[in-house]
Amino acid sequence: MNGNPVIRARGLKKCFGSLTAVDEIDFEVYRGECFGVLGPNGAGKTSIMRMLYNFSPRTSGTLEVFGLDPARNGVRLRQVIGVVQQTNNLDLELTVRENLEVYGSYYGINGRKLKERVDELLDFMELTQKADARIKQLSGGMKRRLTILRALVHEPRLVILDEPTTGLDPQARHQIWAVLRRLTGQGVTVVFTTHYMDEAERVCSRLVIMDRGKILHTGAPDALIASHLPRFVLEVDRCSLSDTWKGTNLEFDYYGDRVFFKADEESAFSAVSYLDNSRKGILRPANLEDLFLKLTGKRLIDE
Repeated sequence: MNGNPVIRARGLKKCFGSLTAVDEIDFEVYRGECFGVLGPNGAGKTSIMRMLYNFSPRTSGTLEVFGLDPARNGVRLRQVIGVVQQTNNLDLELTVRENLEVYGSYYGINGRKLKERVDELLDFMELTQKADARIKQLSGGMKRRLTILRALVHEPRLVILDEPTTGLDPQARHQIWAVLRRLTGQGVTVVFTTHYMDEAERVCSRLVIMDRGKILHTGAPDALIASHLPRFVLEVDRCSLSDTWKGTNLEFDYYGDRVFFKADEESAFSAVSYLDNSRKGILRPANLEDLFLKLTGKRLIDE
């Protein structure tokens, strides 16, 4: 990576009493990256986000955002950081446009400049036709898009999002992914948490995989998968396999009632024998969830 990092963490730790939520982690994020923090609930993802904008001060270690310590320079950093928390917390009594105008006024934006900025954002997120609608008239996806827009009013250089697509339908998720790509295309740095492996693979330029407050791996999604896993996975119901399935030479993991066989060539799966040929399983490329299962013995989202 070229240039100085937008975010630099060294030995970053966050404790809540006897609970260590983030356990002495190191990472860097650079300008224009879409950087993901991937892990299950309780991995420490939200704690990291809150330390970045000093909502929850760190316990120990060093943390710099744009070369500044968030604990000492919170006011300065809030001028260049946009934050999207897990909950939408929109003002239900105001219209879509009014929500943006009120938030913009907090940053000293007003008059014609504020109107132009709000119009630009509504067009950016395809919400122009809903500008005068009340919040209760919006779908869940529209509310989430508006919450993201509100964080962009003051043209931040860094946008932090905590699980931005949780609970949304596939169409709304794709709309938000497109917005994140457009932001990074404009040179904005994006950091977001997720427990959706498909989201991380499609959107992130780099990511960290976390569990129990620790970073397990860091890198580009494709590179992580290629360096730690065979190319293909055959996912099969355990009940459809013979009793000798554990004797195969193939690499495998299992979770619940599913077995995950892995190989670099599709032909290698012919060694897997079935009790019921009508239940052949699913053959697919290896993904981040397979990597997480290999590392921890559990899926990113427990079934």
